[in-house]
This record gives sequence, structure tokens and C-alpha cells, in this order.
Amino acid sequence: MAQRCDICGKGTMYGHHVSHAHNLSKRVWNPNLQRVRALKDGRVQALRVCTRCLKGNRVQKAARRREFTATS
Repeated sequence: MAQRCDICGKGTMYGHHVSHAHNLSKRVWNPNLQRVRALKDGRVQALRVCTRCLKGNRVQKAARRREFTATS
């Protein structure tokens, strides 16, 4: 599964890890994705959303229904 935010499209970035001796080795930066139940197009979906979108209120979380049982 791709490391990509479903809201903003932020994805994996590539580069080099640079040592003190300037030896380069390839490395990857992945976005901090969280699985969130959110409203999208009027229905509840499980989305993979980056934390920047969560903090920026770009996602409206879906409320979970709780079933209460009557006890008497």
C-alpha cells in the first residue's frame, strides 16, 4: 500500500543520509500517516491521513455510535 495521505497527497520523500565523513547512503522519509474514520462525501470511510491534515482540521472525524442496553 502506498505511503500517501488521502487528503493532501503527501507522500514518501527520498534522499541521502550524510555521515560526518560525507559518505552518502540512500534513505527514505515517510509521512506520519494515521488511520482515521472520517466523513468523506457524506459517508464514513477509513482514511489514511497525515498528522498535519489532522492538526489543520482538514478532516471531519466520524462519530461512533454506541449501543446502550436498557437494564432494569
